[in-house]
Amino acid sequence: MSLIDWLITLVPLCVVMWLGFYVRRYVTGISDFLACGRLCHRYVITNQVLANSLGLITLVSYIEVHYKTGFALAFWGSFTLPLSITLSLLGIGTYRFRETRSLSVGQFLEMRYSRSLRIFASFLRSIAEMLANMIMPAVAARFFIAYLGLPQTLVLGPLRISTFLLIIVVTLVLAITLICTAGQLSITLTDTLQALLFLPVVLIFIIFVLTKFSWSNEIVQVMSDRAEGESFLNPYDLSKLRDFNLFMLLTTWVGLGLHRVSGITGSSGGAAVTAHEGKMANLLGTWRSAFDTIFYVVIAVAIITVLHHSKFATQAKEIRTSISQVIADEKIADPAERAQFMEKIAAIPEQHHVIGKDEPYSEKNSPDQVYFDTAQQHFGLDGAGSQRTQEFKTLFRQMMMPVTMRHLLPKGLVGLFCMLILLFILSTDDSRIYSASSTLVQDCVVPFYKEGKLPMEKHVFWIRLISIFVGVFFVFGSVFMSQLDYINLFVKITYGMWMAGCGPMLMFGLYSRFGTTAGAWCSLLLGMFLNLTGAIFQRCWASLIYPWLEAHEMVESVGSLLETLSRPFHPWVVWEMNRLKFPINSYEIYLIAMLSSLVVYIVVSLLTKKEPFNLERMLHRGKYAIEGEKKIQSAWTWKTVWQKLIGITPEYSRGDKAIAWGVFAYSIIYKFFIMFILVIILNSFSKWGIKGWGRYFFVSNLAVPGVAAALTAVWFTIGGIRDLARMFRDLKNRKANPLDNGMVSGHVSLAEKEKLAAIDKQ
Repeated sequence: MSLIDWLITLVPLCVVMWLGFYVRRYVTGISDFLACGRLCHRYVITNQVLANSLGLITLVSYIEVHYKTGFALAFWGSFTLPLSITLSLLGIGTYRFRETRSLSVGQFLEMRYSRSLRIFASFLRSIAEMLANMIMPAVAARFFIAYLGLPQTLVLGPLRISTFLLIIVVTLVLAITLICTAGQLSITLTDTLQALLFLPVVLIFIIFVLTKFSWSNEIVQVMSDRAEGESFLNPYDLSKLRDFNLFMLLTTWVGLGLHRVSGITGSSGGAAVTAHEGKMANLLGTWRSAFDTIFYVVIAVAIITVLHHSKFATQAKEIRTSISQVIADEKIADPAERAQFMEKIAAIPEQHHVIGKDEPYSEKNSPDQVYFDTAQQHFGLDGAGSQRTQEFKTLFRQMMMPVTMRHLLPKGLVGLFCMLILLFILSTDDSRIYSASSTLVQDCVVPFYKEGKLPMEKHVFWIRLISIFVGVFFVFGSVFMSQLDYINLFVKITYGMWMAGCGPMLMFGLYSRFGTTAGAWCSLLLGMFLNLTGAIFQRCWASLIYPWLEAHEMVESVGSLLETLSRPFHPWVVWEMNRLKFPINSYEIYLIAMLSSLVVYIVVSLLTKKEPFNLERMLHRGKYAIEGEKKIQSAWTWKTVWQKLIGITPEYSRGDKAIAWGVFAYSIIYKFFIMFILVIILNSFSKWGIKGWGRYFFVSNLAVPGVAAALTAVWFTIGGIRDLARMFRDLKNRKANPLDNGMVSGHVSLAEKEKLAAIDKQ
């Protein structure tokens, strides 16, 4: 990179780190460190979540999925819109969680169930979260090595330092430094600042990509060149897609309702100034999603086009060779073997594929497959060779984005993209490390202290210490963990150890009186066991399980059994034997675990129920309401019924109503009824061709979201600056309650114990 590129990269980073140190002066109580003093307004929350959602690992995983599926599958994702938008409009889950005034999910679990469940569930959640996120630093290190063309080893005098390890350590130190300064407060404010930087920069990249590539002559041509059953544009031609298909969307749909509060941490849940502000931030998230989605779309289409269009054949050959070289430098220690491997890669000719004349591309017949086959031939067909090939394929998919962007971007934009990714890494690393560490402290350490025996200094010390521990865990996980699958599937199976079983106990804990501690335990343990078993099988398949089946001549019989079990669900669920990959994918394991846990929770709770739980006290409703957070109630009338159905309550101002109606109009009327239902009706009379679907996706994925993104950039920047100023003013004037530290006594928060006990006596 040039000097100007380095300045563009590093100056914003210095500003962000300075702000993280500056806000230390506003920490006066542990609730400031844990939940920003519950002073976050809607635009601070939604900008912070924007910074978290625009992460490197999210971008890479999005490209992995769409490199395999194109746009067609995303069309059917609109089927989930009515449910997801309704849940957001009504504030399902998130509104009630904020009403509990819990500083963590674990505190809620103790209030609703028991202390032992709080400790175990929170420990499980943290471990699952750490396992799912420990590959983030490795993805970041490989990005910078590939994007900047760095060597695998840096020589500093007599020292030889691993570049991979150095980048991992530096990025984690930056993230942990922000955590240790002011906890969630520094994370929220720096992430909000980063989001304000992202908004204009992302627009620059959208314009660059759309002016560099022709939509009709290049992008649509490439998207249309797919084999039957694997279309990138026609949603009615997807029957042969595997891993990412309609079954994945079904799993997502089931999880929408169950997991509304499963991942709540920090400002996204308990840090809103009121439950209503948290609900409005959720609504604004609908507009925010248009912004991050279009950024992912333009980067994905640029990569797909460069690597598949004959116009870029020479460039594509250079990119694929560079990717292979980076992987070989990292994974093949012997120089002679590495040179031999790269000779085979270099011998692969340029692929001048003529669209319309040559056989259309498919998953098994793609320009990448020859590189995978070359790797398989080099590494061998035994267990160790199969595992090395699977790892090569995984890293190859991850490296496509940095290497392609390095070849595409001009001076200036190289630094801007590097800055963007660096801030992406910082905003996700600090949030996810803090999520795990704060959960461990709040729910696995704090419950062992007696009332009033945990001063703020020791409380903060524990968070800092365990944040460093989580960072060290990430270092070891990134260095020694070999990822063998798509990022989405890896995260789903690891984080699923918590998510698969936690949904019923959380949602029924907020909305039912019959849920019991026994039901919660059974739900959580069953989900953990099923997902953990699936993860072990996936991990050991290529290296141990398949070779064992092969040695005992059981491949055919086991394959026949799996085929028989999956046949009723063809073509979306197809369990067929594969040397490299476990036949049952992560989404299928996850759905089985979710549904099993739901049934177990309901059955066990009904069998063990003794007396109804006091929901009003936990939610601070009725006589338990807290001054300043009392909810205005209105009667059901024909005049208000429609407003209530989309979540409008007497708390809504005129501006709030405009936002709610805007979200409803954009998401339900435009995206669902016009761009989904109407399109299905039109295609039932006359099927659209590829050109028709090309025009459709230009409008739905680029034109309209592009306008929405431009408006969002201005809107959220103004709102974010206003709410940041308001938050600094509120922090300066606030008085912290030393008992508001997450402790629970008798199923209520320690900070409210005396007040609620007095109310009960009335």
